[in-house]
Amino acid sequence: MDKISRVNPLCETLRIAPRRVHKILIQKESGHHGIGEIVRLAKSARIPYSFVPKATLDRLSPGHQGVTAFLGAKEFSSLEDILAASQRPFLILLDEVEDPQNLGALVRSAAGAGADGILLPERRSAGLTDTVQTVSAGGLEHIRVARVPNLARAMDDLKEKGIWLIGAEGGSPDPWYEFDYTEPVGLVFGSEGRGLRPLIRKKCDKILSIPLAGSLGSLNVASAASVFMFEVSRQRSGAAQSGEKIKKPDYRKE
Repeated sequence: MDKISRVNPLCETLRIAPRRVHKILIQKESGHHGIGEIVRLAKSARIPYSFVPKATLDRLSPGHQGVTAFLGAKEFSSLEDILAASQRPFLILLDEVEDPQNLGALVRSAAGAGADGILLPERRSAGLTDTVQTVSAGGLEHIRVARVPNLARAMDDLKEKGIWLIGAEGGSPDPWYEFDYTEPVGLVFGSEGRGLRPLIRKKCDKILSIPLAGSLGSLNVASAASVFMFEVSRQRSGAAQSGEKIKKPDYRKE
């Protein structure tokens, strides 16, 4: 069973997906100022809660903020469900991102940028753990996540459905903003150490990068992903206001 021991992620879960929360333990001693909101939300959703000594929470969840909630596991969505939710999909594809801290940060940015869903390979990928839930700060409740048996095959399926696949990798001469993200799009990010695997890179329609100043070689995958994701959000917001489109070459014919 999953746990949340941080106040803000728990509040967000109680607002968005209260049925996932089975019970809540709250420390008897005075604690975080947000505990009152947790009690209010728990009462509203009729979720059982009880007050326990701080030592009990210390044992269950070191580093807690005066609360520990027990949750049912988040259910994965199917790729079909994610695609059906939008006429112009905005997807995040993660190629073997194994650090739960990075995955949690990616989830948070994806939810904030308005992505429709995240695709994870079934193997060599971080799961939706307590750490991912906590680092996402509630973002995990705002976005669908699908696990696919074979990421490369899923990319082929997405291309057949008219979705453009943009890989992020250092060294490309083309910067991250040189694409029409108002089109249906999937952003593809590689693992923390190896980047995109050769087959995954080959299946991308375009490889773009974030030029860096100084001697820094690369950004953390979660930081780089955030730059790309909010460029999608920026372009789509601007296009919605102006009605204009960015001219896009047909990269698949290059």
